Amino acid sequence: DNRGRLPLLAPMSDIAGRLSVQIGTHLLHSPQGGRGLMLGGMALTDRGRVVVLGAGRAGGAAARLASDLGARVTVFDKNPARLEDLHSYSPNIAALYAYHQSIAEAVARADLLIGAVLLPGLHAPRIVTAEMVKTMQAGSVVIDISVDQGGCVETIHATDYANPTYVQHGVVH
Repeated sequence: DNRGRLPLLAPMSDIAGRLSVQIGTHLLHSPQGGRGLMLGGMALTDRGRVVVLGAGRAGGAAARLASDLGARVTVFDKNPARLEDLHSYSPNIAALYAYHQSIAEAVARADLLIGAVLLPGLHAPRIVTAEMVKTMQAGSVVIDISVDQGGCVETIHATDYANPTYVQHGVVH
């Protein structure tokens, strides 16, 4: 539109953000190659850690759903207004400015990493390097919604219905 927004993309982004958490939750189960954990945890087990890169429509939807499931969520962005919105949504969402070192530390602890970075008309910036992915625990999961724009995770590449996932550095993508 005349303000640079993408109104037709908004509902698709909401769906993609929610699906990223639902699919990520499924892939974290042992039969799918995951670590065998429930994001919300339960008595005698820890809650999962979800890291979301981007606090726009897709990233915000992902962070909210992961929070509603009981996960410990860290979302990164450079827009203070978006971060404030997510911070005020739930006490289990940490909304942080996207500093490289902070992202690297959070990725190393993530059970589920969701890339949701969109720069309209441009390739997504590579925020997470292969070296960062190597620091994740085996069986952790990466879902990069921005894969159509090249992805913001260096180890991501397009998949299809015949081969929907692959493992790289012990991490399910």
